[in-house]
Amino acid sequence: MDTIKKSLRHTPAMRWLMLLLISGLTFGTYWFQDFFGGLKTIMENDMGFTSEEFGRLIGLTTIANMFGMIIVGGIILDKWGVRMAGIVFGGIATLGASITALASAGFFGEDHSTMLNMMILGRILFGSGLEVVCVVATRTAVKWFKGYELALAMALNMGLGRLGSAMGIALAPDIANGSVPSAVTFAATLIGIALIMFLIYSVFDIKLDRQEKVEGAEEDGEDFKFSDLVKLITNKSFLFIALLCVAFYSAVFPFIQYAPDILINKFEFSILLPENGNIELFGSTSLGNASVFVALYIFAIAFAAIPKQIKNINTRRIYMAVIALLFAAFLASIWDVMGIWLQNGSKTAALIPLGTIIFTPIFGSYVDSKGKAASLMILGALLLIFAHVSMSLFNYDWLAYLGLISLGIAFSLVPAAMWPSVAKIVAENRLGTAYASMFTIQNWGLGLFFWGIGAMVDWFNPKIVAAKQAIADQLHAFNLKDNTITTIRNGLQDIGLASGQEREVIQEMRFDEISTQLAANNSPEKVDEVMNYLSSLGEIPAYDYTYPILALVGLGVISIYLAFQLKKADAKQRYGLELPSGQTPDDE
Repeated sequence: MDTIKKSLRHTPAMRWLMLLLISGLTFGTYWFQDFFGGLKTIMENDMGFTSEEFGRLIGLTTIANMFGMIIVGGIILDKWGVRMAGIVFGGIATLGASITALASAGFFGEDHSTMLNMMILGRILFGSGLEVVCVVATRTAVKWFKGYELALAMALNMGLGRLGSAMGIALAPDIANGSVPSAVTFAATLIGIALIMFLIYSVFDIKLDRQEKVEGAEEDGEDFKFSDLVKLITNKSFLFIALLCVAFYSAVFPFIQYAPDILINKFEFSILLPENGNIELFGSTSLGNASVFVALYIFAIAFAAIPKQIKNINTRRIYMAVIALLFAAFLASIWDVMGIWLQNGSKTAALIPLGTIIFTPIFGSYVDSKGKAASLMILGALLLIFAHVSMSLFNYDWLAYLGLISLGIAFSLVPAAMWPSVAKIVAENRLGTAYASMFTIQNWGLGLFFWGIGAMVDWFNPKIVAAKQAIADQLHAFNLKDNTITTIRNGLQDIGLASGQEREVIQEMRFDEISTQLAANNSPEKVDEVMNYLSSLGEIPAYDYTYPILALVGLGVISIYLAFQLKKADAKQRYGLELPSGQTPDDE
């Protein structure tokens, strides 16, 4: 009889299958949120985007959430349940992604303005569903894993999201192969597949509800209450941590979007991988390159999350030794390729979200056992400042790598300390309102800096913007085919980023490619005219990102100030942010 009464969630295989099905939405939405970061340079060459237009496209993704869509979504989630909320908001995100993909391919019109505006519309719809979908995935994990491996399940779900971000940034240029619509269509397809996976999950979820209703195990939920906002905004500790959330994330997420372009323009990293920089699997380089990120994700979880489940210390040591040896063997097998990847803009930038998979569970465990949450937020803000200073004021590759590593650690450290602290500051029956409020104001900061960084790049590089526009106008005046214009733009970009003898070699190679493509579709007279024009062009310098990144340093300074104020307020209000989990100031 006991076996008969057990519901689906009591079976380990079913729990993990459900996690896989719901995590598809997390993976797909994180991919679509961040993959444009790997395409900025290609979007300039393929579609004629400026940095400001790129920033506008990314920034307006958050506009619905600026005006309370997350709070509305939270109310709907509480009223309708995870299934209906997941289907509705997952459908909105899928619709938005589809419109973005169709717009990028010229479905709504091939003129630049129409294409940009329809892509923005698609991103706004996608953003309207994005945050709620992530909350749905988290709530669903709690529903199936409460009383079981909840911490591990949530770590794996978030890890898959970060994996989606990393793979989107790193693999988008490979998938695009010089044509942006291919990468956008692929990203939109991922969300569509994820929605189908969620529909399959819903069938099992209905059965679980029926089983647990019979057992009397119904869930209790707390509705969002707008009246609770008054109590929140009069709490100094909550105000400081909410503003810290805005300042910190505004200095991280926009930077990740622009990081590939920064590495390409400032540090002369490559745009596309050379042939010997790809890994092939089943005849596909995209699949082969993707397999590296999946393997790194598996090792990250193996290092950071699984050891906590092993109680015997000797068994844990043996396990860690075996995993370390396997990881060393894996790195040795791809060492040559990784050396090339670490000179590629999108591949290197992708290591930031990938690194959080390893570090976040480690720092979260430290906060649980040792406390020091407010102090760790101060440390994270210091690392953030170092990262942006090293990337803005200096021009050394080794310092850039060190800065990226520091940013990855800060990106793991502050969230691991921040989110558990909110639960100490805010009463449990107001947590929904508190998180929704924090996410809402966070999106104001993200929207401002996603767009603002792009506008600043154009503002501080007017000659480059004008030169690129003049080239684009002249190429269109030649009445060349779009694919030929794309080849020319990409070739000029490669030449402009090269230096010394390498520049001469690359220029000769690219001019030969351009000449061959021109000859296939144009008269010899036009080929000569275009090639003479290209030969007359002077060197187009790379974008100067110094001042846009320094603006993010200012956010780091603000983050330190807020973290100090939070620590000071906690000392008076005695929430115990510096204490381990489960311990209160009264226990001291």
